[in-house]
Amino acid sequence: MSAISNPSPLGNKRPTNYKSILLVFIFVLIAIAGLSYVKWWPYYHKAIKAATEHSIGSSILTGDLATAPAPSIQAAWDYAVAYFQSVWKAAVLGILLGSLVQVLIPAKWLIRVLGKTSFGSTAIGGLASIPGMMCTCCAAPIAVGLRKRNVSVGASLAFWLGNPVLNPATLIFMTFVLSWKFTIMRIVFGLILTFAVSYFANRFAGASTVPQTVDDAVHKTSEPEGPLMSRWLKSAGTMLLTVVPAYFISVVLLGAARAWMFPVLGEGAMNGILAIVIFAIAGTLFVIPTAAEIPIIATFLSFGFGTGVAGALLVTLPSISLPSLLMVYRSFPRRVIWFVCISVVVLGLLSGVIGTFIL
Repeated sequence: MSAISNPSPLGNKRPTNYKSILLVFIFVLIAIAGLSYVKWWPYYHKAIKAATEHSIGSSILTGDLATAPAPSIQAAWDYAVAYFQSVWKAAVLGILLGSLVQVLIPAKWLIRVLGKTSFGSTAIGGLASIPGMMCTCCAAPIAVGLRKRNVSVGASLAFWLGNPVLNPATLIFMTFVLSWKFTIMRIVFGLILTFAVSYFANRFAGASTVPQTVDDAVHKTSEPEGPLMSRWLKSAGTMLLTVVPAYFISVVLLGAARAWMFPVLGEGAMNGILAIVIFAIAGTLFVIPTAAEIPIIATFLSFGFGTGVAGALLVTLPSISLPSLLMVYRSFPRRVIWFVCISVVVLGLLSGVIGTFIL
């Protein structure tokens, strides 16, 4: 009788484990369905277009011209419309997954896998980003959601940065539209940014990151209480209020200022170090949809810009942007944000210098 009235501890844990597995399965199912609709299937057709036509469209920055339109309200509006028409589905999916990761995946699971400051957690975060194929702004809400679940700075950054710079679809487009040399350079600098910069960013996190040994953190972590739907609505609502306004306003402002950020340069200056510096900084701040750097680079090259500029934009344009930085800045220490920004600019400059000789 005593054995029946006192069930084993393992028996008590089984329902919770089954529930956790079910919730994780639901998250994975939603992610696969969303990515299939928004990314994987459309990119399959886009890859065929790139292979047959050696083009994926015109430059969203300048169209078929060498320069962007002069700053104006119309220029701002035109860019915002073109940009959001391209990314809105992925942006919605990013916010959805960023909110769901906070309520469907157990925090203890995330901490055990992604909570360490070791290279292992950073590597897993970077590898997990590859199927996402999202631009920096669409991946940002998921990075925010991971940080709210105490995922380490390195792993969260690796996921955020890896999405745009290691996007396998973009690499395929790039090979057909530009050349294999651009693809190799993108892979090399993408790996450095995703895994090395993200890993070393842990050193700038201070006490905000999870300790190397996460057992204590796991034991101290408790799942939030309340109905699942209520918790998800709260998470999604908070994310919408904190992410969307700054996102929209910054895209509009950048759309208006693109002619200033990517200026007309004299024939000699288009191949010089000054052009590489200007375009590396501008590329770091500017915002584009996924793979839009390819037609932008192709257009600039067709109008006589040097391969140094192309190399700088190859790294900086997709990696981060002012809107994506505004979306994540509350989730990372300021020192980490500055470290990432400076790293992107420096890597862009290095890519530009190398590109001058080999592209």
